[in-house]
Amino acid sequence: MSAKNLLKAERADYVFRRLQELYPDPPVPLDHFDGYSLLIAVLLSAQCTDERVNKITPALWRLADNPFDMAKVPVEDIKAVIRPCGLSPQKSKAISVLSQMLVDNHQGEVPNTLEELEKLPGVGHKTASVVMSQVFDIPAFAVDTHIHRLAQRWGLTSGKNVVQTERDLKKLFPADSWNKMHLQIIYYGREHCQARACHGLVCDICSTCYPARKHPKKLIKP
Repeated sequence: MSAKNLLKAERADYVFRRLQELYPDPPVPLDHFDGYSLLIAVLLSAQCTDERVNKITPALWRLADNPFDMAKVPVEDIKAVIRPCGLSPQKSKAISVLSQMLVDNHQGEVPNTLEELEKLPGVGHKTASVVMSQVFDIPAFAVDTHIHRLAQRWGLTSGKNVVQTERDLKKLFPADSWNKMHLQIIYYGREHCQARACHGLVCDICSTCYPARKHPKKLIKP
């Protein structure tokens, strides 16, 4: 008798249990020391690896490590430091302007609502969700392109876009697991289900959820 693919509820249950086994207490991969430094690090990580961001941020903090001081640093000086992260013209301006906005509108503190965070330049929904979850411990499921890819491979979403994927994952998993699962899925993707290695066929979760799958999973890019 040929192996049968798991039902959606069974897949979600296996994913949840396996990730808990592998990554019971996943650390935030971006080095930071407070809410502001994490906000900036996540902003810098757009189209850049966490490893590179972690190499760049110490030099940035030597320029300024708080919004009051960063708002006074010339944009060109910020751009020179963060250039290896890519998109440095846009990111340096965003860092400068959002720092001034934090000073002017929030007494230099990082706001703790999605609405206020998303008003800051360079801060999209995913970045805001990371800050909400990791700084304020408020349930949020930050979905990036990597999580979007794995959720499709595991049959947890139809994957039309990251907005739908976030909505689907929130329905499948309890709210008190979202903050940790965001990190767990990222680590699992890096170590076991890489974009150009697994293709939905090789890793433990893919092969357990879809033992009858014979061909690479076709993905819908966000």
